[in-house]
Amino acid sequence: MADNIEEKVVMTPKCKTENSTTLVIERKAVEAEASDKIHIAGGDHTGIIINKEKVYENGVTEPCHAQLEFWVYLVSVATGSHTREARALRFWFKPQTPPNERSYEAQAFFRELVSPQDFPKDYVGFIKRIMKLMQHKYHQLKILEIELRQEGRGSPPPAFIEDSAICQTPVISEQRVLDMIENAYPNPLTVEDFVTAGKWSKTEVKDALESLEEKGLTRAMSDGLYIRQHSVDTQVVKQMPTLCSSRQPSIAVVTALYCEKQAVDAMMDNQETYVRYTTVGESNVYTLGTIGAHRVVTTKLPSVGRTREAMTAAGNTTTRLLGIFQKVEYVFLVGVGGGVPHYTDYAKHVRLGDVVVSTPAPDVPDKYVYIFCEKAERNDKGGWDYEVKPYKPPNYLLQEIALRLTNSHTTPWNTYIEEGLQRLLGVPGRWEAPEGVTDRLTVDVGEGAFIEVSHPAPQGDQVDRANGRRVHCAPVAGGRAVAGAGEARAAFAAYARALAYDCELDAVLDSVVGNRKDCFISVRGISDYRDGTRGKEWQPHASLAAAAVMKAIISAMDPPTD
Repeated sequence: MADNIEEKVVMTPKCKTENSTTLVIERKAVEAEASDKIHIAGGDHTGIIINKEKVYENGVTEPCHAQLEFWVYLVSVATGSHTREARALRFWFKPQTPPNERSYEAQAFFRELVSPQDFPKDYVGFIKRIMKLMQHKYHQLKILEIELRQEGRGSPPPAFIEDSAICQTPVISEQRVLDMIENAYPNPLTVEDFVTAGKWSKTEVKDALESLEEKGLTRAMSDGLYIRQHSVDTQVVKQMPTLCSSRQPSIAVVTALYCEKQAVDAMMDNQETYVRYTTVGESNVYTLGTIGAHRVVTTKLPSVGRTREAMTAAGNTTTRLLGIFQKVEYVFLVGVGGGVPHYTDYAKHVRLGDVVVSTPAPDVPDKYVYIFCEKAERNDKGGWDYEVKPYKPPNYLLQEIALRLTNSHTTPWNTYIEEGLQRLLGVPGRWEAPEGVTDRLTVDVGEGAFIEVSHPAPQGDQVDRANGRRVHCAPVAGGRAVAGAGEARAAFAAYARALAYDCELDAVLDSVVGNRKDCFISVRGISDYRDGTRGKEWQPHASLAAAAVMKAIISAMDPPTD
C-alpha cells in the first residue's frame, strides 16, 4: 500500500444472527471506489466508508487489548415494551501504542461515547458516534469490534434514583429517626430537632423514639434529650480522667459514621468508652483499647458536610482529641468511601467491598496522599481547572507499611474481618458483605437515563478477587464540586490519580497538620460509587473491611518503645 494513501475509517458487518449483530470498525489506508456494496461518505462525514459485505473477519488473531460490556434498554415506540440489549466493545490498538496506555485510551473512549451531552439514543446514532470518535480523536485505535445482542423482552430498566431526590419529604420511619441519632452521635437530639429536620409531627417522632428505646437502640436522657444507646459499657464524664503514661494512646482513629466507629472498636481489645455530653458545643466520645502492642483511642465526629457548623465541629473534635491525648503520634481516618471504577482494566478497577489506602501516586512528583477539590470549572480547551488543597505527611511510615502489605500478597485483613464479624454478632446492622448482585455499576447518560456496565474481568496472569475484596494503594480525594457522579468526578479522579472519594474530611486533616502530626493515613472501604454516603446497604461491611486493613497496618508497626 502506498505511504501517501490517507487512512479511512471503514465499517464492515462481521456476522449476524437472529438476535445479534457484530460490526467491525477499522482504520485503514485504502483507495475505495463506490459501488452497490461500498458507500463512501461525503460532506461532514468524509473519510468514513461503509462496507456492506455480509461476512468479514478482521484478520486479527491476538486477543483484544481491552474490552467492556454494557446494557441499554430499547423501548418500542409502537408497544412501549422494553428490550434489554447487551453491547460489547473490543479494542485493538496500533502496535506503537504502549501497553499501559491501552486501557486508559479505551476508558477515555467509552466515557466520551456515553457522555450525557452526546449519548446517542438510537442504533444509527450510536454507530455514527463511534466512527466519528475514531476518525477525529482516537487515532491510536486500530480496530473496534462491536457486538449488539438483544436479550429478550423484559421489565423496564431498574431505576437508579438519587437518595436525595426521593427523600425530599421522607415519610417518618424508625430507621430514619435512628439514622439521624447515629449521625449526630455523640451529640444528643431533642424532639424539636427531629421535627425541624424531618418535617414530622411531635407525636410521630415520640412514637418512633419510644419504639427504638424498647429495642435498646436509643435512650432518653434528662431535659428531653435522646442519644444512641451504645452497645458497650460507657462512662459518662464531665472531663476525661487523667491517664498514666503507660495507658496513653499513641494512635488515634477518627471516624465519621456510627457504623464506622463500631467496626473500628471491634478491632480492639480491652475497651473502655468515655462520653462527655454537653448541651453547649460538641459532645465527645473516646474509646480506649489495644491493638497488638499499641494503645489506641477512637472517636466519632458529631457530623460531616460542608456547612460551617459541620466543618467547625469536625476540626474542633479532632483538635480536642489531639489536645487531650498528647502522646498520639499516628492518626488514621477510617471509614467508607466512594470507589472510582475503571471500565476496561481489572487492575485499576475499584468496586464495592474493596479498600483504598491513601498513598502517593507513583507517577506524581508531589507526593500527596489526600487531595481536596474546592472548585472545578470548565476551561476554554474543553478540560477542567481546579482549586485544590493537597495533603502529604512529613513521614510516610504508614504508607510504606500499607504498600509492603499489599505487595506481599498476604491478606491479614481477611482474618481480622472474620474476627470482627464474630465480635459484632448481635450488633444491629448487616456486617457481612451483601450479595454481589447489589454491586451495580451504572453510568448516567442524561435525561434521567442510565446504562449498566459490566465489571472488568481479570486478564492473563491477573489474579481474581481474594474473598471478594482487594486493597488498593492510591490517593483519596474529596470535594462536593467533583465527588458527584458524572464527567467531573471521573476527570478529577484521573487528574489526582485517586481511586476513592470520601465525605469531605479536609477539616480533620487541617487539624492533624496544624497539630504537627507527622504520620497520617486515610483508609476507605468502598460502599458506593459516589463518596460513601449513599451506599447504606454496603456501609457496615465496607466499614469493617476498612477497619480490618487499619488493624493490619497497626499490627505491622514496630512496638512502642515507651
